[in-house]
Amino acid sequence: MPLQRRIFLYGALFISAIMVLAGLSFYMTISGAIEKQVGERALDIAETTAERQDVREAFKLPDPSIALQPIAEKIRIQTGAEYVVIGNKEGIRYSHPLEDRIGQKMVGDDNEQALLHGKAYISEATGSLGPALRGKAPIFDDAGNIIGIISVGFLKTSMTSTFLEYADSIVGIVIIAIAFGLIGSMVLARSIKKTMFGLEPAEIASMYTERSALIESVREGIIMVNKNGEITMANIAAYEVLSVPKEKQLIGQSIEDVLPNTQLPQVLHTGESQLDRPMTIQGKKTIVNRIPIRYGDEIIGAVSSFRLQSDIEGMRNELSQVRQYADALRAQTHEHNNLLYTISGLIQLNSLEEAMELIHDETEEQQSLVHFVTKRVHDPLLGGILIGLFNRARELKVKFMLDGESFLEQLPPHFEKSLFISILGNVVTNAFEAVEHLTEEQRGVRLLLSNNGNEILIEVEDSGEGLDPGIFTHLFKQRVSTKEGEDRGYGLVKVFENVQELNGQIAMETGDLGGALFIISITIGGNDND
Repeated sequence: MPLQRRIFLYGALFISAIMVLAGLSFYMTISGAIEKQVGERALDIAETTAERQDVREAFKLPDPSIALQPIAEKIRIQTGAEYVVIGNKEGIRYSHPLEDRIGQKMVGDDNEQALLHGKAYISEATGSLGPALRGKAPIFDDAGNIIGIISVGFLKTSMTSTFLEYADSIVGIVIIAIAFGLIGSMVLARSIKKTMFGLEPAEIASMYTERSALIESVREGIIMVNKNGEITMANIAAYEVLSVPKEKQLIGQSIEDVLPNTQLPQVLHTGESQLDRPMTIQGKKTIVNRIPIRYGDEIIGAVSSFRLQSDIEGMRNELSQVRQYADALRAQTHEHNNLLYTISGLIQLNSLEEAMELIHDETEEQQSLVHFVTKRVHDPLLGGILIGLFNRARELKVKFMLDGESFLEQLPPHFEKSLFISILGNVVTNAFEAVEHLTEEQRGVRLLLSNNGNEILIEVEDSGEGLDPGIFTHLFKQRVSTKEGEDRGYGLVKVFENVQELNGQIAMETGDLGGALFIISITIGGNDND
């Protein structure tokens, strides 16, 4: 059954049951009050009548009924009682609404308290006219002796008609209340359905399960807060970045107590998103995104996602290596195609000797390069990058020289090769770009790689115009570039960060070729802290 129908039916049944119970309770209360009021009235009439002097005097007559019957009937008519019966101390009637019953014994067997003990009281018994509420009082003579009894009665059937008059009003009120309850249930059901975006409980439960699984599967830390800045959700990755034990409960805490330097309250206040903002969390550099959560035009909360900068840098390093491999392969393919086109042209011109000589020279040069690199650099990964850089230099018409004193054994197993290759690739590529505006004869880049057992040394020198020594202090910390274009200045910043990561040092000076000379020294052991 749909949720809206269930809410309506349950609400209607609940309200109907409550109103019926309330009506019955009200009816019982009123009927009890009426019975009590009628009983007290009957007792008052009986006590007042018993104290009348003319009633007492009538008992001295030879036939008391002659005087008492008119008195009793007059009282009955004036008070609206069903009957006013006066009897002697043996319970023989001296008055009765039905005169043929005068002289007969009173019915009900409830005269004992008045005739024997002299008490006035209310009783409920069945008399000659039917069930009734009766007020009974003893009649005393001047000496204080009990000489008779007065019984004033109101029939139960008469009271029932009075009850039914009230019952009609109660039923009407209950029906009206139930009608309003039905309307209220319908409005409530529609409102709840609208608030829940028309979703059924099973759908909400499924969405909650899927949401929880999705959030926990994300490697980024995610924290949600409500409009008061209280945490409403935090995934496992958030606990790890915050260095908080998983047993600790973050839900319900103020975000400012957990992250004092957070900007989420500002997002809640302004409603503006903050994307890719740097932030330090528990001494860890992170990249943070903060987005407000809106319901209509109202901001009801905010969500923050953050990831360690080291993770992003790792992916960037891998991407940088892939790009360098791609550039190297593209350069090699380009040069190879040019060579093939040249050989093809020479063959078509029937210049076979020139073609053979070109093939021989190219093969010899390539073998010489490979032999030189493999002899000087024993790490296959690093050797592959160098050959790729040589091919790139040939494509750019840059004279790329590997210093004859270069010698680098295989890098230690614990050494972070990706960082080292990123450093080398960025610095050499920077050198290529520094000389690309020169004439072909002036383009030169020199590379030195050496390992003295204690440290690895990288020297990259170009024949460009060099750099102003005045910018060296912030060259590696800000995006500074002498080249045109907006997306510049990332390379040297990245080089500096990677050198720092490997516990190395970097310096810049003017080289023998006239351009900039970058000197990078990395202690053997790199970023290994053992």
